[in-house]
Amino acid sequence: MKQGIIIGASSGIGWELAVQLAAKGYQLGLVARRLEKLELLSSSLPGDHFVVQADVSQAEQAQSALSELIETMGNVELIVLNSGVGQQEKKLDWDIEREMIDVNIRGFAALTVVSMNYFRQRGNGHVVGISSVAAHMSGGLAPTYSATKAFVSSYLNGMRSRAEYSKLPITVTTVEPGFVDTPMVQGSPIWTATVEKAVAQLVPAILNKKGHIYITKRWRYVAWLLNLMPKWLMRRLF
Repeated sequence: MKQGIIIGASSGIGWELAVQLAAKGYQLGLVARRLEKLELLSSSLPGDHFVVQADVSQAEQAQSALSELIETMGNVELIVLNSGVGQQEKKLDWDIEREMIDVNIRGFAALTVVSMNYFRQRGNGHVVGISSVAAHMSGGLAPTYSATKAFVSSYLNGMRSRAEYSKLPITVTTVEPGFVDTPMVQGSPIWTATVEKAVAQLVPAILNKKGHIYITKRWRYVAWLLNLMPKWLMRRLF
């Protein structure tokens, strides 16, 4: 039986990814802060799954929780790092910024380290990290969020290089969604995809071990334009 772990499975992309992977026969480890949500999700899925409560903002505790879950499950081949926090930054508020840094950078990196070290020991495996098209932005409307996602994309690229140097079949997939209809997205921005549609594009990319994908696919053109955009123009627009 294929085994996978989803960090941040209690809502949004993580929840729907659990639904679609379980339908394909995966036994899952479901990790998030909200235990009651995880238990509800687990009970709705076919098969038997593992539920672990962990707070990614507490990096070392989350590392221990992931390591113990891996040991309990026994043969995990896929780990999806989906936990992320996004907040409006209309004013500079350190409490808000600190939470994004703790979850999106410290927590993400800590769990990536556990995942990569485990797969190196195992001899193969697949890490999937959820970043954002915001990784290509550097405007004033969401400077901390964009910076944390730029870290995620760059960090995963570095992990991909380490996997190549190791000569082991370890896949690192960077996922950069645009707008997906989750609690993190406020209002109804253009090109907002349903969670079901977003994950329906994500699952084949995981199964085919893609290195980098955009969700939905049209956002690759937005990222391309953002990379070409002069910084002075980006500052005026964002």
